[in-house]
Amino acid sequence: MVQFSEENLAKVKEIIARYPEGKQKSALLPLLHLAQDNFGGWLSAETMDYVASLLQIEPIEVYEVATFYSMYNTKPVGRYVFEVCQTGPCMLNGSDNIIEYISKTLSIQPGETTADGLFTLKTAECLGACGYAPMMQLGKHYREHLTKEKVDAIIAECRSAAAANN
Repeated sequence: MVQFSEENLAKVKEIIARYPEGKQKSALLPLLHLAQDNFGGWLSAETMDYVASLLQIEPIEVYEVATFYSMYNTKPVGRYVFEVCQTGPCMLNGSDNIIEYISKTLSIQPGETTADGLFTLKTAECLGACGYAPMMQLGKHYREHLTKEKVDAIIAECRSAAAANN
């Protein structure tokens, strides 16, 4: 059964308290982030149901939000999630080539995870860094002005970090 630790339940209460009485649904986005961070990097149906129960809302209200925003993962993902922007400015600067290169290099398509569980490739709508196109988000960091060489370096960096943490 999915359940937050006492420490995280205190965070849940603090987040909900930010909003007026009867408007607890406003806490949904930060609670989904907290849940994703605490339950394996993705939101299972059980996890989303749990969040709904904490907010006293219907599970469908959680599913609608979790499936709308690309920042939430509704299936397991790799340790490193490459979210490549695919909107106009990035595409004009070659993001489609970067997506294709990552797919070929890692032998996965967007939405898939490598067999070793290290990498997931996702496409994203505008990440708000048009002047740095093509770009991607990797965790909490942006990787900008991507080239094949930069992608190779990022993959090597991730592999090295994964090996050091095992």
